Amino acid sequence: MILVLAIAAGWLTGLVRSWIVRKPYRVPELSRTWLVLVAVAPQLLIFQIPYTAGWFSDTWASAVLVISQLLLLGFVWFNRDLVGFRILGLGLILNLLVIILNGGLMPLAPETAQALYPEVSPSVWQIGSRPGMSKNILLLYEDTRLAFLSDSILLPAWFPWTRALSPGDLLIVLGVFWLLAVESPAKPNPQELSPG
Repeated sequence: MILVLAIAAGWLTGLVRSWIVRKPYRVPELSRTWLVLVAVAPQLLIFQIPYTAGWFSDTWASAVLVISQLLLLGFVWFNRDLVGFRILGLGLILNLLVIILNGGLMPLAPETAQALYPEVSPSVWQIGSRPGMSKNILLLYEDTRLAFLSDSILLPAWFPWTRALSPGDLLIVLGVFWLLAVESPAKPNPQELSPG
């Protein structure tokens, strides 16, 4: 959900900047956008839709998550000339690194899970298990490889959606915001570049 907020905030900021500089707002032309659909569709089936999530084992879930991240990195590669995509790509790389080093799912410490869901008894959080339909695996912080890159950043209590984020997630959000807020309004009109 925080990605949706980044898109909305970036778009609104871009519109304001576009109005200030008196240039039409243009989203940059992106290459190979179909990669996003191919990457995200399986994630929706496994991690978001309760009916279909039960069809997949944790092994399949981790394989799909890694492949999905690789496809998204491919999309970033084809659009790497944009600064926003470089920032976003760094976030994806950090997430993929910690996911691969910890068995194919994003590590989440039991303490973080307890902070996210205080109403759930701590005895429910079993080390090595995948909580519900999530992309996470519960691991002790000290047993997690590159733990500082895991879902260890808690959003403030006032935030409407309680979530734990990774440093990679924050870079992805920043990259999306940058792309829509900074690069889009500044994108020159091809007619302005042509002589005479």
